[in-house]
Amino acid sequence: MADGLALSWSGGKDSALALWTLRRQGTPPAMLLTTFDEETGTIPHHGVALDRVREQAAATGLPLVPIAIPPAAANETYEDRLRTAFSTPPLDGVGAVAFGDLFLEDLRRYREQRLAEAGLGARFPLWGSDTHALAREFVAAGFRAVVVSVDGDRLGPEFVGRELDDALLDALPAGVDPCGENGEYHTFVYDGPIYERPPVP
Repeated sequence: MADGLALSWSGGKDSALALWTLRRQGTPPAMLLTTFDEETGTIPHHGVALDRVREQAAATGLPLVPIAIPPAAANETYEDRLRTAFSTPPLDGVGAVAFGDLFLEDLRRYREQRLAEAGLGARFPLWGSDTHALAREFVAAGFRAVVVSVDGDRLGPEFVGRELDDALLDALPAGVDPCGENGEYHTFVYDGPIYERPPVP
């Protein structure tokens, strides 16, 4: 029976925190998995090239399993691609998938339902964390990340390219989640305690 754990990996702060937390809990994932736009070769919402995410994975010491998704794919297509991926090595040895989600109930239910249909479990090591405290913990723990994209309706373009540090957290407008859980901003983590060596900046 498959019992390995995979971690859904975007290359951003929540993925990094989830990996850090799983390792500290003594339940580290065996691999990372990521979806990418098969036309642009980038991670959806983040816009980071898949090659950069490969560098991250290599720096964590974990294998990365990339899953190609068509641009603007319907849920059915997305789910079909994932179903195929989980039926073939190495993901056929996975019994559960972990996510860095924090509090979006609808998203959690969707993930749990789809995985349950495939006979897989779901884990949420950061679930229910106070996002103000978690964002500060990320900085204090020595993680280094840069903002790679923003929701233009919530944050101005001047935030893109900024370091995720205490100064940035202090500058976030009221109503913006400090961890960007509502999609306000996305990051690329280039250093921190999850890495055996820093990825190429």
